[in-house]
Amino acid sequence: MSRHRRLLALGTVLVAAIAFPAAASAAVAPGTYFPTADSFNSANAPGSSHLTSGTPSCTVTTTLDVNCSAYVLGGVGHTNATVSLAANYTAIVDCFNPGTNRNNPIESHTTSFAATSTATVPSTRNGQLSVPAQSVSAGQVGQVCPNPNWTPVIRQGSLTLVSFTYTLTFAGFTSPYITITAS
Repeated sequence: MSRHRRLLALGTVLVAAIAFPAAASAAVAPGTYFPTADSFNSANAPGSSHLTSGTPSCTVTTTLDVNCSAYVLGGVGHTNATVSLAANYTAIVDCFNPGTNRNNPIESHTTSFAATSTATVPSTRNGQLSVPAQSVSAGQVGQVCPNPNWTPVIRQGSLTLVSFTYTLTFAGFTSPYITITAS
């Protein structure tokens, strides 16, 4: 019987070793993400829109913040735009009682949440659109515990950036002109 248990344990470890790297690869890694060939859709922009300076890109930091760069578009006429950044996270949240035993969580749960940033960008003189930088952080989203008196803390090492999407959509258009995404 002991031999069967060892084989079962070895098989379980092997399955876990195969499963967990696959799950880890689903997360967005720190690094810089640039537009792809499909990132610009000229059908969703004023006739002669083009990059004047800078390059749209998004950088994921080691703390899983997402920072997207500023840039300037020309040829937009008097068309305003909306720039949006949304990041989807998962984490384990530990809930601590502020009373006498503060070292051990009372309750822990896995949660999914999103951090977002949106800005309306007005066109300036000469048909220019100065697109500001956009940033989001997991820390900007308040976590909750079942008891409002408990203190929620994201467990160290459990935060995962599942995906992010950055878009620039011109007023009067239903789909984005620029999209940068990672998942």
